[in-house]
Amino acid sequence: ISRQLRREIRARASGRCEYCLLGEAWLVWGCEVDHILSRKHGGTTEFSNLALSCARCNRAKGTDIGSVHPESEDLVRLFNPRRDRWDEHFRIDGPRIVGLTLIGQVTVTLLQFNQDERLLERALLQQAGRFRI
Repeated sequence: ISRQLRREIRARASGRCEYCLLGEAWLVWGCEVDHILSRKHGGTTEFSNLALSCARCNRAKGTDIGSVHPESEDLVRLFNPRRDRWDEHFRIDGPRIVGLTLIGQVTVTLLQFNQDERLLERALLQQAGRFRI
């Protein structure tokens, strides 16, 4: 992925992870470029299939494109930052990210949005006025 394409992706995302919304400036490991639809599943390295992702979200997502919903047992696709609106699938409840839809719920679980360390990180950033929707 070229430097220019990385700059364009970062600008489109306003320097925030497009999954958990943490600002790259506040992350120790910064953000990476994620293939929304992984190459393993036929995804291409094009602007329309790439998202800015923090290292934690990117590692948790890996090449996954969906997950089994624990209650319905349906296979549900993950949140797609190019196709979906964040606020239609998630809401913030204190430091917790809550899934509003099946897509939101499987994404919250698979990407581990509410692990203890991530909750603490969001709470501290909220207190400092550095985390907002």
